[in-house]
Amino acid sequence: MKIDKLSIDGKKEAIDISDKIIAAKINDQLVSNVLYKTNANYKGRKAKTKQKNEITGSTSKIYAQKGTGNARHASKKAPLFVGGGVAHGPKGESNYKKRKLNKSEKKLSVVSLITKKNNLKDLIILDDFQNEILKTKEMDTLLNKFNAKNSIIIADQKSKNNIFKSIRNIPNVKITDINHFSAYDLAKYKKIIFTESSIKELEKRY
Repeated sequence: MKIDKLSIDGKKEAIDISDKIIAAKINDQLVSNVLYKTNANYKGRKAKTKQKNEITGSTSKIYAQKGTGNARHASKKAPLFVGGGVAHGPKGESNYKKRKLNKSEKKLSVVSLITKKNNLKDLIILDDFQNEILKTKEMDTLLNKFNAKNSIIIADQKSKNNIFKSIRNIPNVKITDINHFSAYDLAKYKKIIFTESSIKELEKRY
């Protein structure tokens, strides 16, 4: 399928990209399942409070059951007292992990999202960054030109090295390479930007 590749100056040039990448069947249910499992596998619960049986101290009854006029109490470990256990508090790390995602699920979810972005005109293919860009202002201007202030840039290694310093402080923009992105990243950002070399490498893998 023909798709426009843009230069830094905004000039267009048509290139061929496999239909398996940018014109695949969109499977929203699969994408939803993959995102759910991804979030569940990242989720951790670290908070921990001591339960009544974990408090150190005497277990003796604090005063007589009857005759004092006070309410009935046992030890000072009860949640009612300062320093006692916490009723119904978090009990530490829980296992939220779902089953491991297989390769076909990952691949199909990625191409579904790329195809969807392409249909919405939110997929951008840029020339490789041959020259180093050091100034954040220059990179910010470039992203504004392509209306890509909320985007993930999936670059080849050389391009990544050339623009990393100028892009790392720009909010809502993530830069990564072909080996370190997921369906979650593609769904999170409005625009997906590939350099020419990175989209060609993805094409080979799929």
